[in-house]
Amino acid sequence: MDGAVKTNIMELAARVIEDWENFVVAEVNDHVVRLSVLQRSFHWHAHTNSDEVFYVIEGLLYVDFEDRTEEVGPGQMLLVPKSVRHRTRAKERTVSLCFESRDSDVSGG
Repeated sequence: MDGAVKTNIMELAARVIEDWENFVVAEVNDHVVRLSVLQRSFHWHAHTNSDEVFYVIEGLLYVDFEDRTEEVGPGQMLLVPKSVRHRTRAKERTVSLCFESRDSDVSGG
């Protein structure tokens, strides 16, 4: 497996001391995997050219939509279709992986 890359997600997450940090941990073809550590609300937005997938590792991630809120816990995954307005928030430290297009266009604020 020449060129294989191994990453310890929990070690990376343990280094985060802010109430929000989101950064790329891997690139897969034309997509990225982002590590998100969240302990507050993120702004309302939509991704206009890409679906977005959240996979929660630790804590509880709340994903608000205009008509409902989804609670996503450890081991659960949520797909947000492109162009669907949403925001993420957490009441406690929450660690998740986010999968999206490398050149995902974010609109809103």
